[in-house]
Amino acid sequence: MTTSPVAMTESLAAYVDDLWDAVVTVDEHAAVRRVFDAVDAGVPPEDVLLDIIAPVQHRVGEHWAANKMTVAQEHAATAINDRVIAALAYHRPPPARAEQGRITVACVDGEWHALPARLLAEVLRLRGWQVDFLGAQVPAPHLIAHLHQTGPQAVALSSSIATRLPTGDRLMNVPCRGIREFNGFPDQGRGGAHGLTSSDAWVPGERGQGRTDGSAEAHERAANGRRGRKGTWPMNDRQKTSAGEAVDEADGVGYLPIAEHGLIGDLRTAALVGTDGRIAWFCAPRFDSPSIFGSLLDAGNGGHWQISPVEDIAKRQQYYFPDTNILMTRMLTENGIVEIQDFMPIREEGDPRHRQRLVRRVVSVRGSSRIRTVVAPRMNYGRDPHKVETQPHGVRFTSDALDISLQANVTLRVEGQDAGGEFDLAEGQSALFVLETNRPSRAEPAVDLVDTRAAEELFRSTVRFWRQWLSQSTYTGRWREMVHRSALTLKLLTHEPTGAIVAAPTLGLPEQLGGERNWDYRYVWIRDAAFSLHALLRLGFTREAQAFISWLTSCLRGVQDGEHGPLRVLYSIDGDAELPEHVLDHWAGYRGSAPVRVGNGAAGQLQLDIYGELFDSVYLFNKYGGGISHDSWMDLCAILDWLLEHWDSPDAGIWETRAGQQRHTYSRLMCWVAVERMIRMARQRGLPGDLGRWMSERDKIYHQIMEQGWNAREQTFVQRLSGDAGQPPECILDASLLVMPMVKFLSPDDPRFRSTVRAIGENLVTDSLVFRYDPEVSPDGLDGTEGTFSICSFWWVEALARTGQIEAARVALEKMFTYANHLGLYAEQIGLTGEHLGNFPQAFTHLALISAATSLDDFMG
Repeated sequence: MTTSPVAMTESLAAYVDDLWDAVVTVDEHAAVRRVFDAVDAGVPPEDVLLDIIAPVQHRVGEHWAANKMTVAQEHAATAINDRVIAALAYHRPPPARAEQGRITVACVDGEWHALPARLLAEVLRLRGWQVDFLGAQVPAPHLIAHLHQTGPQAVALSSSIATRLPTGDRLMNVPCRGIREFNGFPDQGRGGAHGLTSSDAWVPGERGQGRTDGSAEAHERAANGRRGRKGTWPMNDRQKTSAGEAVDEADGVGYLPIAEHGLIGDLRTAALVGTDGRIAWFCAPRFDSPSIFGSLLDAGNGGHWQISPVEDIAKRQQYYFPDTNILMTRMLTENGIVEIQDFMPIREEGDPRHRQRLVRRVVSVRGSSRIRTVVAPRMNYGRDPHKVETQPHGVRFTSDALDISLQANVTLRVEGQDAGGEFDLAEGQSALFVLETNRPSRAEPAVDLVDTRAAEELFRSTVRFWRQWLSQSTYTGRWREMVHRSALTLKLLTHEPTGAIVAAPTLGLPEQLGGERNWDYRYVWIRDAAFSLHALLRLGFTREAQAFISWLTSCLRGVQDGEHGPLRVLYSIDGDAELPEHVLDHWAGYRGSAPVRVGNGAAGQLQLDIYGELFDSVYLFNKYGGGISHDSWMDLCAILDWLLEHWDSPDAGIWETRAGQQRHTYSRLMCWVAVERMIRMARQRGLPGDLGRWMSERDKIYHQIMEQGWNAREQTFVQRLSGDAGQPPECILDASLLVMPMVKFLSPDDPRFRSTVRAIGENLVTDSLVFRYDPEVSPDGLDGTEGTFSICSFWWVEALARTGQIEAARVALEKMFTYANHLGLYAEQIGLTGEHLGNFPQAFTHLALISAATSLDDFMG
């Protein structure tokens, strides 16, 4: 009697569950016994390997990746599976004669996880191959030597760690006499990446064709069919996003979670450093310059700078040197602890000899370690070729637009377009790397060498700068650590030569994995910068506020009434309003989230709310920082004249939607703020202005909001005004309306505001995380969904506090702190599973944290 496929599948699932129970309880005898129960029941040994052992090992990997299993538990479970495979191989020997030929199976250089390769080796033996199984961590030169000595017909390489895949890919181009040409590096298996290379393609994922096949069709599958988009390599077939939508597996290879990064900078630009020791994002010499390292947005083609131990890393840690923006990344291995110190020295005032430098110091804190570094710049978003040459103290990378010199006190070798090397550090020893960028026309040989002593002084001077700056803070409340980290982050996002504050140092990080909501935030939004000024003033940083106001007033000089008014939504850091948006279509995007956009089309939108943020920031500075000049006042009066003629126009709104202009309630609210603040300044300072007209228009805006922005049936303010005063507006909630009492439009005790808070809490809030609106109810012209909006979550805290719900506000704030990354940094959005989404770190979020914490402190006394 033949067992049906359904019955066989159900019985295999039972064996999988039983084997899983055995490996997690570290019961080797039970594991072996259960596997042989399957064999005795008629399950073919190959099916035991692929459909019982492999799924269990995949589950082990998933639990480890989700922190549900410790490294020790993962090692123990893997060891049991390895011994189960050995027992199966011993009791079920392969055919006596190898009919298919000889094949070498090995792990790529640097890959210590050998079980996937072991699975592959045993399956190939069962299929009639003579297998040379070389195990884990096979250095490339030794592998090539072995191939020349043994002359196999094919080679299979395995990698379970995504960052090792490029190593295998490069090895494919090495010709070996007597072996078929290497043609690709497809992934294989359930969640693993054990792949066959050569014109013989093993495709056991396709059970009907699960054989080693030398056909042209198999060759095509191996070389092309499974290769990821844009030349990246997949780890498994499909990967689910948090929204439940699938993206190509290629999108996950070589990408840390967004939150697994820290930020360093020199007040001119910034770099993201991963917990894996990789600089994955760095633009120079400015925030908005083209990238040098951009693997954050294309792991294969973006460029990176990696420093890490050669051996397996058991644990990774990252922290900031206290009260500074110097980043410390620690990697713990069985042999010791390696620490990477990353920082960018700050230019001291009046220092004409200062050079823009990125310093990386590697220290063996405990034990001895072998370290590998790979420096792989890709100039101009990976579009410009460059030359590499060795120098007495390092290497030099030169393109048409940029010159990069890299000093090192260890030996580096040129590898194609890259440089790299391995070196040993005994306990207490260190290695030093210093990267400098210059324009080619100004480039000169590096004569200002940075030795160990000079590097130590750079470290100390950088510590002094950050601590002296932070000492100016007047905040002494309950949440000093989080507030001060946010202040330090805002300072990092400041372009000191101009005083501009960028929204974020990155571009293209997605609001939904695999989606199209990917924007360039390396510019100055009037809205974000105005809120930042408010936050800095609350902490006592008046110098930064003065610098921003100077930048802002320079943007206002000589403004013209363009298509969308005299004020632009965003500017470059030097005040340029022309920021055309285009797509880097040669980049795959973070985990496949394309398109990757440079520039920002929102610069050409009409967003009326920015006028309120502008006038409010000037008002606050006039009140707490310094007086406004006559010329600036006249510029503001001219801008207000335009606003009084256009405040009733539809616009794109605070959320910069691309679904057409609407009559947004928040935009009206901030127009009211603009007029009201000008009235206040005129009265307080005796400044000239048409106060009668101003007050009349202010009151018109007020009544319009109260009549057309209020839904009486649902008892809430809504996102858009109604078409006419006699018709209720559509009930679309918007979290931006939580700021009504913060801008003094309504009392927090007003019943209308309290019921609005209640409605938002019931519809847009999930465990203190707040959606800005529901795109299904309010289509925004973009496909896909997004996460919760972090600034709205902090506005929620303030709204709770202002309506007397102090305990609830405190709980919501503490919950939001738990969503920060390990360094206290926030992206623009938080997904429902806690992942960071959008550009990172974002000024808007950190300034809202400061505002929420300081306000709640005031309410709590």
